[in-house]
Amino acid sequence: MRCPWARSPSEVEYHDSEWGVPQHDDRVLFEFLVLEGAQAGLSWRTILDKREGYRRAFGGFDPAAVSGYGRRDEERLLSDPGIVRNRAKVRSAINNAARFVEVQDEFGSFDEYLWRGRRPATGRFKEGQIPASTPDSEKLSSDLRRRGFTFAGPVICYSFMQAVGVVDDHVEGCFRLDRARRRPARRPESCLSR
Repeated sequence: MRCPWARSPSEVEYHDSEWGVPQHDDRVLFEFLVLEGAQAGLSWRTILDKREGYRRAFGGFDPAAVSGYGRRDEERLLSDPGIVRNRAKVRSAINNAARFVEVQDEFGSFDEYLWRGRRPATGRFKEGQIPASTPDSEKLSSDLRRRGFTFAGPVICYSFMQAVGVVDDHVEGCFRLDRARRRPARRPESCLSR
């Protein structure tokens, strides 16, 4: 059994191999920040189906490179049918790349910022019970917005946390749930608990 939202081939592949799996590579973390922001108001399937287009358009999600994008790059992105061509979302991705690099400079990596003091949390939800946001996603959202990130509200942050394995919300009965419970703990002391 799978979580009921995984229906299309792209959703099934993502569910079975990525969703809820702890990620520590900064490029992957940046990728999911961009994708979750792009998903606002759309289906996750739409974003998954455009994922390769995003990887191509955003140069493999190198945050340092994307942070240097200018007006010409913005126009290039807005004419690219491989991504969601929404000006606010494109500008957000470029802005968030610059903020991401600032976090890397401050903490050594975005991974260190996100995971310090955290270990993967496993939800104990049945179908239809998964919350849209949590107090932890509200803290992350507040801190990211304080740092100048956009498209970083509590709901987007919770989806991001699920995507990168900070939270594993595979529902009861899903074959992926038991694997999540065996994951090891991570680093001490979170920057977000201060």
